[in-house]
Amino acid sequence: MKKSVSPVSCFSLPEMFERSNTRYHGRMFITRISLIFLLISILSVLSWFLILSSTNPNRVLDHISVSGPSDSPVIIIRSSEKSPQGNAELPNPKNRGAETEEIKETLQCNQKVSPPSPRPLKVYMYDMSPEFHFGLLGWKPERNGVVWPDIRVNVPHHPGGLNLQHSVEYWLTLDLLFSELPEDTRTSRAAIRVKNYTEADVVFVPFFSSLSYNRFSKVNQKQKQSRDRELQDKVVKFVTAQKEWKHSGGKDHVIMAHHPNSMSTARHKLYPAMFVVADFGRYSPRVANVDKDIVAPYKHLVPSYVNDTSGFDARPVLLYFQGAIYRKAGGFVRQELYYLLKEEKDVHFSFGSVQNHGISKAGEGMRSSKFCLNIAGDTPSSNRLFDAIASHCIPVIISDDIELPYEDVLNYNEFCIFVRASDALKKGFLLGLVRSIGREEWNKMWRRLKEVERYFDFRFPGKDDEGDYGVQMIWKAVARKAPLVKMKVHRFQRFTRPFLI
Repeated sequence: MKKSVSPVSCFSLPEMFERSNTRYHGRMFITRISLIFLLISILSVLSWFLILSSTNPNRVLDHISVSGPSDSPVIIIRSSEKSPQGNAELPNPKNRGAETEEIKETLQCNQKVSPPSPRPLKVYMYDMSPEFHFGLLGWKPERNGVVWPDIRVNVPHHPGGLNLQHSVEYWLTLDLLFSELPEDTRTSRAAIRVKNYTEADVVFVPFFSSLSYNRFSKVNQKQKQSRDRELQDKVVKFVTAQKEWKHSGGKDHVIMAHHPNSMSTARHKLYPAMFVVADFGRYSPRVANVDKDIVAPYKHLVPSYVNDTSGFDARPVLLYFQGAIYRKAGGFVRQELYYLLKEEKDVHFSFGSVQNHGISKAGEGMRSSKFCLNIAGDTPSSNRLFDAIASHCIPVIISDDIELPYEDVLNYNEFCIFVRASDALKKGFLLGLVRSIGREEWNKMWRRLKEVERYFDFRFPGKDDEGDYGVQMIWKAVARKAPLVKMKVHRFQRFTRPFLI
């Protein structure tokens, strides 16, 4: 009798083991997929739970609702959630409206809510000898080792006159000195002085170069060269020997050269620095240009027109100019315009100077005029533009190469008229243009002029409630250059070891 053979016996042992192993791995693969799916599901549930809990309608967040400057109430809603220190319960959703009303407070918002002020520009200023700055004004330190005057007790007096128009160096230095004092309580300072160079954005060189030129550029019989030239040479020697200059190649230095003739020799040795200038008429593009340097306003010589309510009809003169008519080659337009306009009945175009109360007369003339001509002279710019702004007389600028202060943030087209020199010399063109501007358009420009005039005014000390004046605007212009300056310094340091200098 034959024995029956079990189905298992039909397979050899190796075959049986292989099939068993395949089934085992298959089950393990399925189990792993299940575990991964389970983990993803758990994470999804947790995510939805967190989202739902953060958007719980019972949760009232602290916030202040401010839509803009307004006299309407500002609603402050305090959180009604349970405090860590209290036992308050979450409000019932059914009573949420009533409970929210109970926790409201209203404040009258009478002032414009402004964002936090940006951090001030950090300026490292060299402690240079008084002969470079306030010593030029006659100030003498009381004892050896003292570099700066105590401006809380005595602010050295500026001589004024024509010297005043290029006095930006004086105002910027005073502002830095004031920023160190506890008396400076401004919360919106544009720049502060720091004593550590590594903290600074820029380095300030306190050389009153315009004053030096105005007072000491002439050579007397006992001198081989002028005192101004000697001071320029000393400045170059001092600055280029400093580790701060070597660290950056001078690219982060700020040097004042506002008078067109100031720094006449030193500029060619210190040109990597950022110059503060009136214009670029007497500079080569390699030495100074609008991308690298700062254009600062002249200090106006005529008094500011306070409480001006004159308006269009109260200014009988249509077009006003008073000043030097015959200039060098760059100012030929003045002479040509004089011949074109001198006989016009509603135009004042005459020679004038600072003598015989010339400044006060010019101020009176500008205040009685609708439009004031600002024509290129020996250089593209002049103080006349800023006298016109201070007098609220709409400037008519005829200077093809002029560069203007803060033009990256200030639109001069809102309060000035620009005319190409070639157009201005066409008979009838200029008068036709200004006569085409009616009362409504003129009043709009006049109102804007009164709004921006403070940007061109210099005063010391500055106060919080006064807003931005000339000094603050210049520091902010320097600050806008700071990122480019930093890039230039980093590029300069590529093949140097600046941190070992």
